[in-house]
Amino acid sequence: MSTTPPDAVDPATELVALYDPRDPAGRVTGRAPRREVRTRNLPHAATGVLLRDDRGRVLVHRRTTAKDLNPGAHDCLAGGVVDAGETPLAAAHRELREELGLDVDPGTGLRPVLVRWYRDETAHYLAHVYEARWDGTPLVLQPSEVADAWWEETSTLRRRLLDSTWSFVPDTRELLAHWPEWWKDPARP
Repeated sequence: MSTTPPDAVDPATELVALYDPRDPAGRVTGRAPRREVRTRNLPHAATGVLLRDDRGRVLVHRRTTAKDLNPGAHDCLAGGVVDAGETPLAAAHRELREELGLDVDPGTGLRPVLVRWYRDETAHYLAHVYEARWDGTPLVLQPSEVADAWWEETSTLRRRLLDSTWSFVPDTRELLAHWPEWWKDPARP
């Protein structure tokens, strides 16, 4: 896996779509700069994509220590906030390109698996979770966001997630708990 210089976006000017937290489907109510969304923990939307290889393994990555949330923690969803004027599906495609250098087929490449609100003291968002298949294209990790990445057997990842001391992002841990049998590869019997 290789890295290339990231396309830097100034958080002060990046506009994020705000969502109505009372609406389970997510209705856009406005927009705010990313910095304000983080500072005030405003309700927004975010995407996450679970990427599988042809053996059914899941891509796990370690976040950089420069990340604004959960720096240095592990995760198995590639994703991020939905920008103002962007759909969650478009955001998921954008995040895969930015974080991993991947373009998946717009029609069939992302399978929606979960839409659910998540909230803690640092994040409040409507999660749009997708699943995708890696086509073998070399991964290009975004150095400002992804420190390292590797393919992991789902049985190993499930065991590691049971260890509350393992540094893993809390939102993905909770989202996986609400995704029945996420560890089963739908392409494999």
